[in-house]
Amino acid sequence: MSLTGPVPGAFHTTEPIPSVLDPDECHLMSYIGVENLRREGTIFRFRRWPTHSADVDLLDLDQHALDRHGLVVKSTSGIAHRTWYRMIERGDLQLLHPGIARMAGTPRNYVQRIAAAVWSCGGNALASHRSAAHLHDLGTHDDEQRPVDVILPGRSRKLSLDGVVIHRPTDALRLAPQIGSGIRCTNVLRTLVDLGAVAPGDVHAALGRALSMRTVDLRAVDSALAGHGRRGRAGVGPLRRAFAAWSIDAKPADSVLEVAFARLVRAHGLPPFEFHPVIEGWEVDFRLVGTQVIVECDGWTTHGLDPTQFERDRRRDDDLAAAGWIVKRFTYRAITRSGADTARRIQRALATPIPEVRSRPA
Repeated sequence: MSLTGPVPGAFHTTEPIPSVLDPDECHLMSYIGVENLRREGTIFRFRRWPTHSADVDLLDLDQHALDRHGLVVKSTSGIAHRTWYRMIERGDLQLLHPGIARMAGTPRNYVQRIAAAVWSCGGNALASHRSAAHLHDLGTHDDEQRPVDVILPGRSRKLSLDGVVIHRPTDALRLAPQIGSGIRCTNVLRTLVDLGAVAPGDVHAALGRALSMRTVDLRAVDSALAGHGRRGRAGVGPLRRAFAAWSIDAKPADSVLEVAFARLVRAHGLPPFEFHPVIEGWEVDFRLVGTQVIVECDGWTTHGLDPTQFERDRRRDDDLAAAGWIVKRFTYRAITRSGADTARRIQRALATPIPEVRSRPA
């Protein structure tokens, strides 16, 4: 029997699979996905490992590992104690932490290391700090050298795992677990505070990423700072500085896009701006002070995918143009990747002679 084709999510082989399998060779088949061993609705079952211990169904073991980032958890895998260590000796499993092993042939990555650490700690352990930031997709890199961070709330016993930083916080706020990639972890707000304690240089970008994904808003971050902001709490300072950087004129920015534009204005020497003035009955993003130029910052998800918002933007532009204002709209890509060109376009608008404006900002 030969395989007819690859199955997504499974481990593959191009070697023929014999109809009768030698028990001593069964361990070689653990790298083959469940679906790859089907022929006319029949699944080939393996009898036992050559350790003379309890039977091990390798098909179920493969699925167990596939569901767990390539890991085998001893306590839930059904593997007998003697068989577990025999598999490690043979090289079919690589022991990572007590009770947690990596299935040979599975890819190594940071998420796998996070899962191994959290599941080995057990109980109420949570991925935290850098590890939780990675699970929340806050812009951290999949770095093989980066340590795994785990919080053990309320634990008194000592625990040490290779490559793992164990945290026992006295700040118990926001420790209700969330699930990221099937792994218990701290929520985004707690993660941002904790990240500042171990990687303060990463906090600004992580907060920007969270804002752009709308995982949090600045009001929620402000609330987190108030809650965690007791004297001496590590991590609050970097997050407070990042919060200030992502705000404009001490008012929360409506989007990351607006913050990026404010930086562009300063970088290219454009006139000072007024944030969110009301003009002709419409609240606008920016008015360049002393000019008749208004700048609107458009995010694709807000202004491009929402038809109601799109129509509202057109009515607003019409009313403002009729009153003599020049409205310039820019996308996130234009502001962040083509800053110099965007600045030149604004400067051309500033140099354009226009009729006198009939009304002033409210």
